[in-house]
Amino acid sequence: MQDGGFGLLPVMTFFIPQERCVRYLTRMKGLDEAGTKGLLMEVGSFAAFVGRFFGNAFHRRFEWLELVHQCTVNGYRSLPLVAITGFIMGLVLTVQSRPTLSRFGAEAMLPAMVAISVVREIAPVITALICAGKIGSGMGAELGSMKVTEQIDAMEVSGTNPFRYLAVTRIWSTTLMLPVLVVLADAIAIWACWIGVNIKDTVSWDLFYRQVFESLEFSDLLPALIKCYFFGFVIGAVGCYKGFTTAKGTEGVGRSAHSAVVLASLLIFILDLIAVQITDILGLN
Repeated sequence: MQDGGFGLLPVMTFFIPQERCVRYLTRMKGLDEAGTKGLLMEVGSFAAFVGRFFGNAFHRRFEWLELVHQCTVNGYRSLPLVAITGFIMGLVLTVQSRPTLSRFGAEAMLPAMVAISVVREIAPVITALICAGKIGSGMGAELGSMKVTEQIDAMEVSGTNPFRYLAVTRIWSTTLMLPVLVVLADAIAIWACWIGVNIKDTVSWDLFYRQVFESLEFSDLLPALIKCYFFGFVIGAVGCYKGFTTAKGTEGVGRSAHSAVVLASLLIFILDLIAVQITDILGLN
C-alpha cells in the first residue's frame, strides 16, 4: 500500500488499524490540498486587486481632493506616534550600545553607529510596522464596515467608481507619506541619540552633527527611501484589499482589520529581506 508521501504510515499502521490509518491520512491530505488551494486563490485575488489598482492609478479622472484628505489622515495624523517612536528608538539604542562600545574604547563611534543603524534599517522597518498597525487596521475596518453595510454598492449605483475613490487614493497616500514619516523618524532618532550621548558626556550639537553626517553616505539613504515606498504601497494595498473582501457581517470587519495588520507586517519583513539582498548584490551594504 502506498502512503501518499506520508512517512509516518509504517509506524501508524503498527499501532492503529490500517483502515483507520488510511482514513486519517486521507483527511490530512484533503486539508492540505484545501489549504494550498485557498492560499493560491488568496494570492491570485490579491494580485488581481493590485493589477486593478495600477489600471486606475493614473486615470484622468483622479480623485485629487480625496488623495489630499487621505494624506492628511494617514500622514499628518500619524506624526505624533511616529515622533514618539523615533525618539524612543534613538534614545534606547544609544543607551544600550554605550556600554559595549566603551568596553572596546570606541565610544566616539556611537553617533555614527546609531545614525547608520537608524537610517538604513531600524527607522524604515519600525515606522512601517507602526503604520501597518495604525493605518492598515483602520483601512481594513473602515472599508470592511462600508462593504458589509452595502455603502460601496450604493456608490456604484450612484455612478461613482468606489475603487478609484476609496482604494486608489488610500494606496497612493500610504505610498507617498510613509517615506516622509521615515525621514521624520530618522531626524528625531538622531536628535534623541544626541540627548542620550549627553547623559554621561558633554558633546556639542555641532560636533555631533558633523560626526553623524560624515559617517552617512548617499548609499545609506537611497535604498532605505526606495524600500519605504514599497512598504507604504504594501500597507495601503493590503488594508484596502482586506476591506473590499470583507464578508460575514461585523465579525468579518474585525477579521479584516486583524488580518490586514498581520499580512502587511509579514510582507514588510519579506520586502526588507529582498531589499537587503539586492543592496548586497549591488555592493551598497
